Amino acid sequence: MLRRLGYSLLVLWGVVSLVFVLFNVLPADPARLTLGQRSDLSSLENVRRELNLDKPLGERYLLYLNDLAPLSVYKHSPENALKYNYHVLFHSGTKEVVLKRPYLGRSYRTKRNVAEVLGEALPGTLVLAVTAMLIAMLLGIALGMLSAYYKGTWIDTSAVAASVAGISLPSFFAGLLVAYVFAYVLQRYTGLEMTGSLWEYNPLTGQKVLALRHLVLPAFALGVRPLAIITQLTRSSLLDTIHKDFIRTGYAKGLSRFQVYMRHALPNALNPVVTAISGWTAELLAGSFFVEYIFGWKGLGKLTVDALDRFDFPLVMGSVLLSATIFVVVNLLTDLIYTRLDPRVRI
Repeated sequence: MLRRLGYSLLVLWGVVSLVFVLFNVLPADPARLTLGQRSDLSSLENVRRELNLDKPLGERYLLYLNDLAPLSVYKHSPENALKYNYHVLFHSGTKEVVLKRPYLGRSYRTKRNVAEVLGEALPGTLVLAVTAMLIAMLLGIALGMLSAYYKGTWIDTSAVAASVAGISLPSFFAGLLVAYVFAYVLQRYTGLEMTGSLWEYNPLTGQKVLALRHLVLPAFALGVRPLAIITQLTRSSLLDTIHKDFIRTGYAKGLSRFQVYMRHALPNALNPVVTAISGWTAELLAGSFFVEYIFGWKGLGKLTVDALDRFDFPLVMGSVLLSATIFVVVNLLTDLIYTRLDPRVRI
């Protein structure tokens, strides 16, 4: 796990470096984006100094890494203490070693801390991604097991055909299709709306109200592809597992076919399924850009698309780094789950 953690930190460092280089070679002037086109030269110079744009690229890169690192070194000043909100560990001359949250900068448009903006958007993406993954996981494993159990029947054929169709559907097209059918054509029967978020404002009480009905369509649209892939993987893995020696031993002990499938075949067939689940969970948690944008769902995806439209680079950079961190953490957790499902992985 320590070796895996080391690899993960290298991956994050690579992402940080790539993001920094890409956003620092763009022709747009961050200072002018911050102040607007009608800004005077003195104000532009002040903002460039604040954003370290007056320093060489290599020095800016080191300062960027220092801002992101939880353990950092800063010059002692009240301005730095207010800006980074850190906890001083010890002093060394005019410098101080501090412990803090990663500092992602401030939004060009709203002037708010990027970490705070991302923190407000993250719960919406978490709820949407977890719901979509639960739908995909529960239905996918059940359909895959039914397909393998009734191999060669109409149930198997229907499940395979539906999963192939689901794999072929891009997320943006699935979102448009689901929105059109269930929120437009069948709206009088479903009562579902085309856009909406987890919380909505009640004008009568002046309070936020939980609106779970807005979760149904985006979660279903987001879960279509992972559902199809999990169905296919469960089916193929089960069909491969049921020919192993320990399955024949289960039948020899007098267990029924259903008991053999549930108690012996399914647990041993889940490793590739867990791999798919972990990969898709990481991808969905990282931000479902098209689906969130289509359904107007307030999450990381919609926030990033809006930030790109406004050239709000710190917000986009922070969103990309948060997405990469989520992906790495989910993959680390998957390694732990592997050791519980199959102890041979430890070797």
